Amino acid sequence: MLRNTPTSYGLVTIVIHWLMAIAIFGMFGLGLWMVELNYYDNWYHDAPYIHKAVGMLLLFLLIFRFGWRLNNVRPKLMGETWEKLVALAVHRLHYLLLFILTTTGYLIPTAGGVGIDIFGLFTVPATLSFTKDQADLIGMVHLYAAWAAVGLAVMHAGAALKHHVIDKDITLLRMLGVNSNNTQQGEK
Repeated sequence: MLRNTPTSYGLVTIVIHWLMAIAIFGMFGLGLWMVELNYYDNWYHDAPYIHKAVGMLLLFLLIFRFGWRLNNVRPKLMGETWEKLVALAVHRLHYLLLFILTTTGYLIPTAGGVGIDIFGLFTVPATLSFTKDQADLIGMVHLYAAWAAVGLAVMHAGAALKHHVIDKDITLLRMLGVNSNNTQQGEK
């Protein structure tokens, strides 16, 4: 099943969720590592190139994901009322942070008017230019958004584990693609 239902996530949503989760944590680690490189490191040019190209692909995937989300039913949330409200807030905040993160990630390297090459396949053109001070500010927003997105993702994962281990409901299983129509325990 490709699309979501009121009780389960579809394959497209599941694949995008895990692909983005892995990529975002990888990009976070790569970003922290690459800013410490000096000119004589072998990865001095390659790491930022990969970071920018993957970042642009993540922006495109995020736009697709948001459109997919708007055109699909969201499976029923599980837990107490306050947990459902927190889950909605976390999901919305994550979208906001990821849009901020990928947009600032686009603006930093294009500030000087140079586009971003995507693995030799195509170039995302620069649309705006900024002064060095403005680019530095955008870089700071990018850094803080990255820390916030990763921190929120860790909390999100912790909540999913809490649902699985303590509440014994199928919240986590649904995002793992396990069809547990017979295992609806824990729904409140």
